[in-house]
Amino acid sequence: MSSLMLEEALSAPDAVARQLAADPLSYARLGESLRAQPPASVLTIARGSSDHAAHYLAYLVMARLGRLVTSLPMSLITLYQSRIHCEGLLSLAFSQSGQSPDLIAPTRFFREGGARTVAFVNASGSPLAEAAEHVFELHAGPEKSVAATKSYIAQLVAGARVVAAWQQDDELLAALQALPDVLTRAAAQDWSAALPVLQSTDRLFVIGRGTGLAVAMEAALKLKETSGIQAEAFSGAEVKHGPMALVRDGYPLLVFAPRGPAQAGLLALADEMRGRGARVLLAAPAGTPGAELPLVATGNEDLDPIALVQSFYPMVESLARARGFNPDVPPNLAKVTKTH
Repeated sequence: MSSLMLEEALSAPDAVARQLAADPLSYARLGESLRAQPPASVLTIARGSSDHAAHYLAYLVMARLGRLVTSLPMSLITLYQSRIHCEGLLSLAFSQSGQSPDLIAPTRFFREGGARTVAFVNASGSPLAEAAEHVFELHAGPEKSVAATKSYIAQLVAGARVVAAWQQDDELLAALQALPDVLTRAAAQDWSAALPVLQSTDRLFVIGRGTGLAVAMEAALKLKETSGIQAEAFSGAEVKHGPMALVRDGYPLLVFAPRGPAQAGLLALADEMRGRGARVLLAAPAGTPGAELPLVATGNEDLDPIALVQSFYPMVESLARARGFNPDVPPNLAKVTKTH
């Protein structure tokens, strides 16, 4: 038995290949503009899965380019009518549909105020695309499942392309071009070890850090919306504060430990949590002690979280069906959410 969600998740490598073949000059021109006139401030505008993709881009910009990035509370514009200063501002909006008023209004406000505005959308003729100065289509194709998969992966790739163009990083650009084949292998990884652990649980921590925190946030959202599990995402550092009090015998933790500076701490955390009696499902490169969920390496460790979420999606789709849910029709949700 299959689902639209699974079909669309497995089509992500093709969607990424289409995107990578498109708009190279547009990304290069944006990168040139950002180098010639660096922004005084950077903010992201997004909700849901798109906000997790924005978080990934923000982390890359802060880590690689040393520029702080703020996630905009959209109500500052839509409800509180704040007159945010636009001089030198770069705004980056992420949306699958480009329909939500609380993404469109800030983008329009910032553009009218003289900011540089960028939109990453899967619908190039959408109101959000019309509001932004620079538009980058995701090229993911129609997404019919309510739970976004291929469009989220396409957003992650688009964010990495912006950073690579901004930095003129040929190594990262080459790793991006190789990504479709890597994602095909990632989608075939066996994560079935997670199913018996998660099939009967009603709560869960998903742990990540650094560039991997964005996909931990996305995984927690998908576990909620498709499988009815109250999953919460935490940084590997943050979980050791208040949330630690909940970790007792058998408490399930899904720990994402791809390559990178955060990996050693996440592996140590997994060991510590096992010592406290938690049931740890560790996602890490094959051969890592204690890893039950294998991760595929990309050509650059900053892209490894993209391969990670590609491996996660087929597992959570299987989990939803095992728990008696239809992954294509999550309860109380719609494909396009219009918030103000």
